[in-house]
Amino acid sequence: MSLPEQGAIAGELQAALHDSPVLLALFDRHDRLRYANAAFCQAYDVAPHETLSWSELMRRNYQRCIGALIYTHDFEAWLVSARSRRGKQVYRAFEADLTDGRWIWMTEAMQPDGSMLCVATDMSELKVSERELRQARDLAQRAAQTDPLTSICNRSAIMQQFARLLARAAASGLPLAVAIIDLDHFKQINDRLGHPAGDRVIIDFVQRIQPMLRPHDGFGRLGGEEFLLLLPGYSQSEAELSLHAMLAAVAASRPLPELPGFGYSCSAGLAMWRAGDDLAQLYARADVALYQAKASGRNTLCRH
Repeated sequence: MSLPEQGAIAGELQAALHDSPVLLALFDRHDRLRYANAAFCQAYDVAPHETLSWSELMRRNYQRCIGALIYTHDFEAWLVSARSRRGKQVYRAFEADLTDGRWIWMTEAMQPDGSMLCVATDMSELKVSERELRQARDLAQRAAQTDPLTSICNRSAIMQQFARLLARAAASGLPLAVAIIDLDHFKQINDRLGHPAGDRVIIDFVQRIQPMLRPHDGFGRLGGEEFLLLLPGYSQSEAELSLHAMLAAVAASRPLPELPGFGYSCSAGLAMWRAGDDLAQLYARADVALYQAKASGRNTLCRH
């Protein structure tokens, strides 16, 4: 086939996809919309050539009661939970509702450059009883993987992500940065201000960190005030720069309006994957680095 013929077919295909009833969208590695066909734009109230982030799109849908039908009384908690699942697998498929009454089957396919191709088809004709059974199953699976306080991954789910990303790094040779982050003097916060205030600090910490992550980064609560951060594709310098920015964002936060002078900090231990590392070895180096950060006066980052 000649180049002109290939070009003509590519043009016809692009036109067909743009006019297709199937919803198509491409988000870049920072989860910002780069392309959406007419069906996607109509469904999610996107103007031609808009470049919203996925989070901005969902927030606007929720505020305008159009596009994605989001069942929640706390949108920020819903967003944290949704982002903790988005982009964490090479391929993911799930059901979603639209405010116009349609049910769609959405697929998310991660591309080698970190972008995400989203394709959705209308499945409104499916039997309601069958769909309700699948939704109940999906909700149960989601609950089993979610930390109930913060809505991010629980220990089991983030360690599963860790194993997947480690296997991918070993197969590809691409870098993987792993950080354990711990809130400083957290017991004193609980003892002085009470456990409800401590819970609010933990929630604030998650809300400070998550917007700074890419879709395929991993973030989960290991337990208490300790968290695991997985940064695939980051060089050491990139990981350190990102973590320093996170520590600064946390230190600048004032999470308790009734105590405007109250602030808190966190410490982080960083380890980079080395050829031959297993999960236990990489995790242990990050843990040693965290201990060093604590011993160095806290509110700092150490690497091992």
